[in-house]
Amino acid sequence: MTSVTLRPGGRLLSGAVYGCLLNVQDELDRLGDAINEAPYNGAPTGPVMYVKTPNTQVADGTPVVLPADVDLVRVGATLGVVIKDTLTRASADQARAAISGYTLVNDLTVPHDSLFRQPLKQKCRDGFCPIGPCLVDAADLPDPDGLTVRALVNGECRQQWRLAELVRPVATLLADISDFTSLYPGDLILVGMSPDAPLAGAGDTVAVEIDGLGRLENPLISEGESAR
Repeated sequence: MTSVTLRPGGRLLSGAVYGCLLNVQDELDRLGDAINEAPYNGAPTGPVMYVKTPNTQVADGTPVVLPADVDLVRVGATLGVVIKDTLTRASADQARAAISGYTLVNDLTVPHDSLFRQPLKQKCRDGFCPIGPCLVDAADLPDPDGLTVRALVNGECRQQWRLAELVRPVATLLADISDFTSLYPGDLILVGMSPDAPLAGAGDTVAVEIDGLGRLENPLISEGESAR
């Protein structure tokens, strides 16, 4: 299997990092009738996107500092898709051919309920997007939609979900994103996060596993501890 060590901010991740809301079927199901009320007024007709800003990106093994106003975070175990070719109004087949490879991502998030606007305060704190440690070539994972994602806290598996639960499978998701915004080489797309993501706090070690992609692991520490 071909893989390379992946470092956030390096050449392979020179672009933006985008996450997707409401791309796991259980997320939509749990909204129930509220999906038809304002401000949603119906199920989304396209991908619902947010940005993980550059300050969030850290490598495997890097301690993540929880700010003083954050007691717990959700461990957002997900698949990251790295783009190698520009995509604009692409078909699913074109999108699939434009995938460089896959990596592990922990989309750490302060628990919240509102999806009315981009959750910047909850998702874009320093260190809240561990990525890596490897990029596995797309050719070595021909069926990403069949993979199982696991979230671990202190070595114990607290959640697992299957990428088959995605509303938009990987290639379809990329194609649909490219209908309203171009994707560029080095961009990283987080395909979605299960609503059952476990909670963890300072003193815990959190990890993401996907078979064929290894393990991404980071300790959580308090703001006071980081200053010592």
